[in-house]
Amino acid sequence: MVIRKKRLIQWAIGVVLLIDLGLLAVNWRLATEPGTPRAELNLLRRRHNLLAADVARAEQIRKEMPGTDRQCDTFFTENLHPAGIGYSSVVSDLGAVAHEAGLATENLSFRQHPADRRGVVEVEISTVVDGDYASVVRFINGLEHSNNFYVLDNLALAPSSPGVLKLNLQLRTYFRT
Repeated sequence: MVIRKKRLIQWAIGVVLLIDLGLLAVNWRLATEPGTPRAELNLLRRRHNLLAADVARAEQIRKEMPGTDRQCDTFFTENLHPAGIGYSSVVSDLGAVAHEAGLATENLSFRQHPADRRGVVEVEISTVVDGDYASVVRFINGLEHSNNFYVLDNLALAPSSPGVLKLNLQLRTYFRT
């Protein structure tokens, strides 16, 4: 009987030790995995901080929107001609810039797009200019410093006589309705 009790206690201690070893292995695996509750909590805190920063930036943008709208309206009224007088202004401006640069222009054509939701009309301009290199540089500089707003989309060489550059220009400008 004493031997049986001894054996039963030894088996119980052995089972407890095996369970302890199993729990120790599980605890070690949980501690070394990147998905531990502490790591998940840190990850969630970082995400929260990033989202809070995004919300703060959005609130700042919302506060600045009226000022931005005023700046856009000022830009439209000061830099974009009304559609009614825009074409004549562009034709005279391009002619003056070309004349000052010493270039000849030809084949001036326009292609108008429908107005967008803000009332801005995009107009594509195609023209051909010819002259020497210095004249072309002065012409492009004149476009950059013009009172009209131009975007130079494409500049391509065309066949010409020796010593003369002939360029096909693709420009854009904008009018307001």
